[in-house]
Amino acid sequence: MTPLPRATLFAYGGLGLPLAFAALPLYVHLAPFYSGVLSLTALGVILLMLRFLDAAIDPLLGALFDRFPHPRTLVALSLPLLGLGWMGVFTLPETLPVAPWLIAMLALTTVGYSLATVVHTTWGARLSSVPHERTRLFAAREGFGLVGVVLAAALPLMLAATLADGLARMGWIFLALLAGFAAITLVATPAMRHGPHAPGLRQLLRPLANPAFARFAPGYLLNGVAASLPATLVIFFIDDVLQLAAYSGLFLAIYFLSGALGLPLWVRLAKRIGTLDAWLVSMGIAIAAFVGAFWLEAGHLAGYALVCAASGLALGADLALPPALVADMIDADPAPQPGAYYGLMSFFAKLTLALAAGLALPLLAAWGYVPGGTGNLFALSATYALLPCVMKLGALAWFWRLRRIPHSGVVPC
Repeated sequence: MTPLPRATLFAYGGLGLPLAFAALPLYVHLAPFYSGVLSLTALGVILLMLRFLDAAIDPLLGALFDRFPHPRTLVALSLPLLGLGWMGVFTLPETLPVAPWLIAMLALTTVGYSLATVVHTTWGARLSSVPHERTRLFAAREGFGLVGVVLAAALPLMLAATLADGLARMGWIFLALLAGFAAITLVATPAMRHGPHAPGLRQLLRPLANPAFARFAPGYLLNGVAASLPATLVIFFIDDVLQLAAYSGLFLAIYFLSGALGLPLWVRLAKRIGTLDAWLVSMGIAIAAFVGAFWLEAGHLAGYALVCAASGLALGADLALPPALVADMIDADPAPQPGAYYGLMSFFAKLTLALAAGLALPLLAAWGYVPGGTGNLFALSATYALLPCVMKLGALAWFWRLRRIPHSGVVPC
């Protein structure tokens, strides 16, 4: 089969830039942004509830897409919700109570972002039947996405002296990126290959009847928690343990640029040794790199920059390879419903973020950590650096055990 042209990769992948641009502040900057006006415990409870909602609606959105497989229409409907909600999240109300405002704006953002993400991922899985071409499509999307997160990481402190002011000011930049790249994707991405329509909501859990996907899910969840804990706590770690708040944008940029540079490596390695084995290699690199963060102290700029570069290199595999693995599993399903698969996959990914925020922040508060460099910094370092390494080791061991199990076949529902 003729390889997909680069224009198709660009058209499909482009929407990944504003989606990733939106996601980084929601998962990394939101807790520090609101920590001055809400307690860590209250903030953790709100994020736990909203991220559970975020996770729970994804399978429903996947089922919606299987019943109404029109990606252009669904993406176009999602973007106004995402844009307006995101602007509201990073605008502190002057007259309204903060907590209800945050809940309402996050709910609006959640619905828009989730619908756009599930539909966009499923669209990519149905653009080609060739596994390596799907890996290229997802790598293109994540490449654009990594550019988006680099911009989102760098802009706040470039636009203002404080993180809060910078986040508020970059909203219009986000809206411009969202409108521009969405137009390219919606106009120029080819139509997807259509499969059979889902017979009903009972098919929501059909992917779990696929033995390969059922085996994939626990390891994916464990790996997701390992990634979500540092994402939730990174700004606290930079500010209070390293005492390098002025360099937070630089560290995030190094991390995500390394991820972008590593993407072509993982695509080539996946073609050479297999997608799963390439992902396992990346897990080993991430563990070896990230465990060193626990030993860093105040002022260790160069050491943490190296941690960001090495762990960022492995990031590209975490982003591009799991969706490609799931696309292969969908091929083995005699009655595939890709929206259900990627809806569940998105549910698992967001469930890990909910658990990370909802459990880590209250636990740190209980252990005596207070944002601002006071209290139990050992607990912060251990939760940020060591616990994710233990979980990543568990995920690596899980998938290593599954390497020789055939990943095909479906148990009838």
